[in-house]
Amino acid sequence: MAPNRESEVIAQELSAISSRIEALEKRLDAVDKVIARLEEAALTTARALQQISTHWDAVYEAMQRPEEPDVSQELSPDAQAILSEESSASGS
Repeated sequence: MAPNRESEVIAQELSAISSRIEALEKRLDAVDKVIARLEEAALTTARALQQISTHWDAVYEAMQRPEEPDVSQELSPDAQAILSEESSASGS
């Protein structure tokens, strides 16, 4: 009878371990889903940062360009008067 009792105890312990393993498998599935969502969020963040970086590169490049002189300051007074008349005529 002792071997039968041992088998019963072993079967109970295996059953308990089996249910613990099932619970761990469910938790691992949940962790896998979280990891997938985190990876997607990381990709989205990387894309957004790349876009921001591109915009800042353009801003920096624009800041490095020399300023173009105001052409109206280089014109003779007569030419400035003509431009002024044209602007006021087109603005009306």
